[in-house]
Amino acid sequence: MPNIKSAIKRVKTAEKANVANSQAKSAMRTTIKKAELALTNNAENAQELLVAANKALDKAASKGLIHKNAAARKKSRLAKKAN
Repeated sequence: MPNIKSAIKRVKTAEKANVANSQAKSAMRTTIKKAELALTNNAENAQELLVAANKALDKAASKGLIHKNAAARKKSRLAKKAN
């Protein structure tokens, strides 16, 4: 544990950010899995879930959780499965 006050604060804020980022990334992965499952099963709400997955990917890329090219690649592969 650091002794300097500012370093102690940075550790605390880094832990908070880590928790928030982990939750956001996990939620993104969940929406992608739901969309993929719906697309493979030809579910009625597959298109809605695809839109939700694309939105989650865009949001994660804008927040820096994943690289923008990785988000584009995942969106492209989801769209490919939809057709």
